[in-house]
Amino acid sequence: MQPKEKLQKVAARLGLGSRRLLEQWIQAGRFSINGVKATIGDRVGPQDHILLDGRALRTRDIREKPAEPLVLIYHKPVGELCSRSDPEGRPTVFDKLPVMRAKRWVSVGRLDFNTSGLLLFTTDGDLANRLMHPSSNIEREYAVRIMGPCSTRTLERLKQGVRLEDGMARFETIRDAGGEGANHWYHVVLNE
Repeated sequence: MQPKEKLQKVAARLGLGSRRLLEQWIQAGRFSINGVKATIGDRVGPQDHILLDGRALRTRDIREKPAEPLVLIYHKPVGELCSRSDPEGRPTVFDKLPVMRAKRWVSVGRLDFNTSGLLLFTTDGDLANRLMHPSSNIEREYAVRIMGPCSTRTLERLKQGVRLEDGMARFETIRDAGGEGANHWYHVVLNE
C-alpha cells in the first residue's frame, strides 16, 4: 500500500495552486475526503475520494510518478506585477509565461513593480517552498540604486538588522558599487 501524503502537497502536485493557497481552500471548506470535510494536515492516498468544490479529483494522478518539474528563468521588466492578476489591469509576469494545461507556474520570490531583474518559476511547489523558506539559507543578491551614498552609520544598521512587520531583516553583505547623485549603486546580499 502506498504511503499517504498531506492533502495540500498532493493538490499542489496536481497543479491546483500553491500550498499556502490550498491551505486557505482547506480552511474554507472547499475540500472533502471520502465525504468528510478536510482539515489541515489530513493525509490522502490513491484509494481516497477527494472533492474540490464538489468536483472529484483524479486520484489516479496521485499514484503516478510526479512529472519532472519545469523551471523557467524570466527577466522581469519594470512595470510588471509579480501577481497572477491585478484589479487595475496592469500587466503581470504570468501574462508572458508559457500557458500550462495541467500544471501551474509558481513564482520563487518576487520583485517590486518598479524593479527589474531575474525571477525563477517552477511547476514544483515543493521546490519553490524549499528555495524560498528561510531555513534553506539561500543567499539572494541584489543591485540596488539609491539617491546618493549611504552614511557608514546607516550601512552598519542595515547589517545589524532592521525590524520589519514580519520580524528582523538584515543584509549579510553590502558593497558600494559606486555612482553619483541619483545613480548610486550598492550590491547587497540577503538570506531572508
